[in-house]
Amino acid sequence: MKLDLAAGSPAPGDVGRIARAAEAFGFDALWVAETEHEPFVASALALAATDRLDVGTGIAVAFARSPVVIAQASFDLAALSRGRFLLGLGTQVRAHVERRFGMEWSAPAPRLAEWIEAISAAWATWQDAAPFRVRTEHLDLSLMTPAFSPPPLDVERSDGRRPIPISVAGVGPGLARLAGRVADGFQVHPLHTARYLAEVLEPALAAGEAEAGRGRAERIVPVFLAPTDDPVLRHAVRTRVAFYASTPSYRPVLALHGRERMGERLSRLVATGRWSEMPDLVDDEFLGLVAITGPSDALRDALAERVTGHADRVLPLLPFEPGTDGEPPNARLWERLRSVIGST
Repeated sequence: MKLDLAAGSPAPGDVGRIARAAEAFGFDALWVAETEHEPFVASALALAATDRLDVGTGIAVAFARSPVVIAQASFDLAALSRGRFLLGLGTQVRAHVERRFGMEWSAPAPRLAEWIEAISAAWATWQDAAPFRVRTEHLDLSLMTPAFSPPPLDVERSDGRRPIPISVAGVGPGLARLAGRVADGFQVHPLHTARYLAEVLEPALAAGEAEAGRGRAERIVPVFLAPTDDPVLRHAVRTRVAFYASTPSYRPVLALHGRERMGERLSRLVATGRWSEMPDLVDDEFLGLVAITGPSDALRDALAERVTGHADRVLPLLPFEPGTDGEPPNARLWERLRSVIGST
């Protein structure tokens, strides 16, 4: 199992500093999100600042971009880093695709399969001179002249995966099954519980793997940490859980635990802009299902129990803000969490 850092969406001027500190600490990979800032730019800055650290998008919104644009950005990042780039794709929800990015929406899992097919086809053309031809419901691609083709990558990953591993992020079983069928990994959404992972996502991943007759997709599992002796961090986690739980697309997680009404109430608060009231609807019991809770000195064992057998990469969702000496103020807690990797 590998220990990765979920860096969020840092400002461009901060990316290099955070990446260097993450590499010095010993993280296996750093993942950058698409929220305030562009994830491919952040990935380039992080890769340029480091020598060993893998860097991935966690996630880049697939439907905000042409698949060939994604393929070319990823190919360049793999070349820049000699194979340290990890492509993580997500679908986002309909409102964001249509009203934030101004793009067309359709059923996400089938369309993401088309995007991955087109990305892989572009890579095969550039790497192996394979014919470039993709015809699907949404795509009709056949033009790739030598003038627009980058030179082949001279990289070989130590883990034996293809030069640019693709992971798919999702909440429900549809995208989990897709990941098992066509991707190298599956990024579990932070809003999940141990039961949801075991009863809903794992069977879907296994079904996709069996359908394709392929190897096991990497399980990439972020986990909130909400220590009881840190009320500020605990409230921040409760606020983030409330935000996620207000999204109707994420309601299956709540339904498994009989919390549909909580989700509906949170959605109404969002609709009326009553953001400050939302955390109060996330009770301690549900917070304890989504997050690792308890005293800080007990988080290590609780995290190990939560992820053992379910994660190939674990991302503790805990602040990591390096100080002037390169270490975060909570370095001792991170050191204890790092020891989880050696004990599982």
